[in-house]
Amino acid sequence: MIEMAMDVLVERAKKEKKWKPVPDAPRAKLIQLKKIYYSNKIIMEPLELYEFFRDIEKLEKIRENEFRKGVNLRVNYNGTQVNVNLDKLKEYAEILERFISYLK
Repeated sequence: MIEMAMDVLVERAKKEKKWKPVPDAPRAKLIQLKKIYYSNKIIMEPLELYEFFRDIEKLEKIRENEFRKGVNLRVNYNGTQVNVNLDKLKEYAEILERFISYLK
């Protein structure tokens, strides 16, 4: 879903003549979109979240309380420890909802 939204942002940047041709790779698009929309918080948060979700597969993970109410995934990301729990997932969902409604 974020990749489709990134395509919309690319088209918007092309119309504003801010887009320089880059390879079709998602990482290259992401880097250029971050440079173009660095001042817009509504766009930057989901782009950083997308980068986090892409990298989470390769990161060191620690599972905690897998079968209890307080399920938690602890991840070391860019030198910091990120706890992904149900509250954090709700926060991520809100960020994505704001981003999608902004694009509409």
